[in-house]
Amino acid sequence: MDTFVEHFHDRQDVERMQYELFGRTGLKVSKVSFGTGTFSQLYGDLDEAEALEAVKLAAKRGINYFDTAPFYGQGRSEEVLGKALRQIPRQAYYVATKVGRYEREFERMFDYGAAKTRESVERSLKLLGVDYIDVVQIHDVEFAPDLDTVVRETLPTLEALRGEGKLRYIGVSAYPLDVLKEIISRAPGRFDTVLSYCRNTLFDDALKGYIPFFKANKLGIICASGHGMGLLTNGGPQPWHPSDQQMKLVCREAADYCAREGVELGKLAMHHCIQMAGPATFLAGMQTTTLVDINLDAYFNGLSGKEAEVLAYLKERVFSKISNTHWEGVELKAYWAAMKEAKL
Repeated sequence: MDTFVEHFHDRQDVERMQYELFGRTGLKVSKVSFGTGTFSQLYGDLDEAEALEAVKLAAKRGINYFDTAPFYGQGRSEEVLGKALRQIPRQAYYVATKVGRYEREFERMFDYGAAKTRESVERSLKLLGVDYIDVVQIHDVEFAPDLDTVVRETLPTLEALRGEGKLRYIGVSAYPLDVLKEIISRAPGRFDTVLSYCRNTLFDDALKGYIPFFKANKLGIICASGHGMGLLTNGGPQPWHPSDQQMKLVCREAADYCAREGVELGKLAMHHCIQMAGPATFLAGMQTTTLVDINLDAYFNGLSGKEAEVLAYLKERVFSKISNTHWEGVELKAYWAAMKEAKL
């Protein structure tokens, strides 16, 4: 395995971990990967020392793909991940970040222009403490003024930076799956990876309908947030979560049932998510060693008899109540309304 480093890795876990070809890149990525949206105010206060330990533990146990973005804590996530990666041999990991989404205020949140894209990659290199970034993804392209901007400005800038050796591969992310299909169709052969999030969960299986298209385009598929950005955990989602009230109530019912049964909903959600065929890697946000252990337990060991019973009950009796399985358009509507208001 290309990323194995003697005297660093836990050999037993690395030998149990599945490493999948990542589209046309030639990289082999761990079936479970590590997301760092959690290294920001988005998911509450961060214990930095614990986060650093979580990254190191994950790497030692065979996770070799780490994902971040400037938007996560406005550089904080990249900075903390960079500190952690300095303790890990460069050969042992692939690191991915993003461009396009930046600040918390709506007016400064998105910029898909060429100058900002270049500036962002240069800043990410410094914060991450690396000479090159393995994958740079264009973040949440549905928020671009139009997809032409992405194709004419963002993408060629990333291609130029790749030519300079500052990044290796180019990816794209979005919540609406049709938008991903459209941007990939507009720039055939120019994307290497695609990230879809919250679309392969206990309440939404829409991603499976797009896997053949992504495969036909030889893309490395990243299936992110099987936990539904916190909805599918005993702790529940953050106040900003864009899902409707009915979905939140049903997920709360599921979490309460799990708590009464002594089961962690997050483990059930992870186990369910990683059953899907097609994605090269399943990306989960983690900020503690406990979460690393829970997610790897779901992957390496599956579910106990009790956990399997609880999951079957939830699928049949609880999640079947959800009437609207996604929140597509909710954040876009809020964003454009805020932008219109700002111009008045």
